[in-house]
Amino acid sequence: MTAQPETAPETAPEETDVRPYPFDRPSAMQPCPVYKNLRETCPVSRVRMPSGDNAFLVTTYDEVRTVLSDQRFSRAATLEDGAPRLAAAPQKFKSLLNMDPPEHTRVRKLVSREFTARRVAALRPRIQEHTDALLDAMAEHDGGPLDLIPALAFPLPVIVICELLGVPFDDREKFAAWATAFLATTSRTKDEMLEAQIGLFTYLSELVEAKREKPGEDLLSALVQIHDEDGDRLSHEELIFLGISLLVAGHETTVNQIANSVVALLTHPEHLAALRAEPELIGNAVEEMLRAYPPGDEALLRITTEDVELGGVVIPAGSAVLPGLASANRDGRQFTAPDELDFRRPANAHFAFSHGPHYCIGSGLARLELQIAVGSLVQRFPTLRLAVSPEELPRPHGMLVHGITALPVTW
Repeated sequence: MTAQPETAPETAPEETDVRPYPFDRPSAMQPCPVYKNLRETCPVSRVRMPSGDNAFLVTTYDEVRTVLSDQRFSRAATLEDGAPRLAAAPQKFKSLLNMDPPEHTRVRKLVSREFTARRVAALRPRIQEHTDALLDAMAEHDGGPLDLIPALAFPLPVIVICELLGVPFDDREKFAAWATAFLATTSRTKDEMLEAQIGLFTYLSELVEAKREKPGEDLLSALVQIHDEDGDRLSHEELIFLGISLLVAGHETTVNQIANSVVALLTHPEHLAALRAEPELIGNAVEEMLRAYPPGDEALLRITTEDVELGGVVIPAGSAVLPGLASANRDGRQFTAPDELDFRRPANAHFAFSHGPHYCIGSGLARLELQIAVGSLVQRFPTLRLAVSPEELPRPHGMLVHGITALPVTW
């Protein structure tokens, strides 16, 4: 009889080991303790998603990096009939987020041709101008209290993405409501989620036609031109869902991250003092707060295209896999003192913007907005503080993103 190797991979966890997902969070800014426990005891575990489908949740840094970069973990497979899904309503459309290479490579290259570092850098003066105007309006409240979400965290990213894409700012309430439903897991019904998808698709379709009739210098006009000049390279459906992806992701995550970063600073006064004393630390500070307090726990769902061994567990073909970005960002095997903020951390390869082919195409813009918004705020208001205890800060429920829904401050 041949002895089995001691390191033989385990089979998938039994059905009785399935945990309900998402997990409860103790507060808006405290990481759920379940993730730490899973990293230490069961880095590839089975969970039941809001849809009722099961998935494998991956919580350690090396394994999450594998899921994000290995083509055996497919985004395109989530579009197939009967594929496991996260929420009640499927998102079955061919956006950049739902493609695999080489199709993904083709479309991303077309977008990157227009969404360049130069275009983003050119926005710096406008972002600073808008930030200063919002802070001027905030100063008129004579010490507060004031909710920082509608005063700064929400309007700034919305103004910027509207200018970048060429979307009318007056439509902000409309598309913000659709975006909230678009990113829901359990906070909206299936019908509400589908209605939001239709609403966004109709809105972007009409906007594309307007850009075709009267093009501008914006990114959406440039993408319309690419489609019209060579439709074989960028289809109509791809164009519309590119617009939806950029509009939704371009403001929703940044809104949450501005708020998360401000709360992180106001609850860590020693780091806030260091940043005020050395404003040039803002770049490192933004990266560290992205690592420790990102605007979401998991990356988008993947489907295995074949049996895959990961973290000592064999994941069967056709299984759903959730890469735990926030959990990986606190893995002590990758980061020294992972639960502590360190604005002088020498290396910070966090996953807040994902990794691999689906690394966030708007990461440069998000970083720029965060540096300007947070850096300007803490310098302009040196006595800024929370108007309520951190435990009282309300947070959204049943969403792919998480953060703060109201942020009362005084100064």
